[in-house]
Amino acid sequence: MSQMGGGAREGSVVQGVGLLPIDGPLGAVLPGGGLSRRAVTHVSDTPGLVVEMLRHVTSAGGHAGVVGWSELSYAALSAASLERIIAVPDPGADPLGVAGVLVEGLDLVVFRSPATLELSPVQARPLLGKLRKGHAALILVGATVPSPALALTGEVVGFHGIGRGTGRIVGMDVRVRVTQKNTRPTSAVVTVGEVPAPALRVVR
Repeated sequence: MSQMGGGAREGSVVQGVGLLPIDGPLGAVLPGGGLSRRAVTHVSDTPGLVVEMLRHVTSAGGHAGVVGWSELSYAALSAASLERIIAVPDPGADPLGVAGVLVEGLDLVVFRSPATLELSPVQARPLLGKLRKGHAALILVGATVPSPALALTGEVVGFHGIGRGTGRIVGMDVRVRVTQKNTRPTSAVVTVGEVPAPALRVVR
């Protein structure tokens, strides 16, 4: 993990003004192919789904932060990706304040609350104000704000890389449900992780 550095950033991820691109099968599920910058996306507590988004953003040259998720495994990420992530597993007494600092300078920030946290408009205002001043996409896990831009729910439905009592898990199939205001929810199964050919299967 690295500290936030200065200088111009490289990679296609910095070219998006209103959208943070997510490549591959997962991006095909998301409206416009990515996450809205300066906006909140609710995501279920599905580590594999979150790590996949971190992988796409950092491998494209973006910088990300993870706040309050000490159990999250970064094993699937490359050394180069890890250098672009700021992890704050124990944000102390003001975790939202820590997230507010990060959204002003990064491309993607993941905030996880260990207990269900429903933020009222007044409680969310300081964080959302800082979010709008930066260019980050903010993912909330275990926390909610009124009127998020998007909501993603992930459910693991299969694994790759394991045989009959042998092998290790190298990938998984995740059913992703996408909910957006004034739009009919969509659902698809996305293969994430170290698999030769990631696939997308639309669920009717």
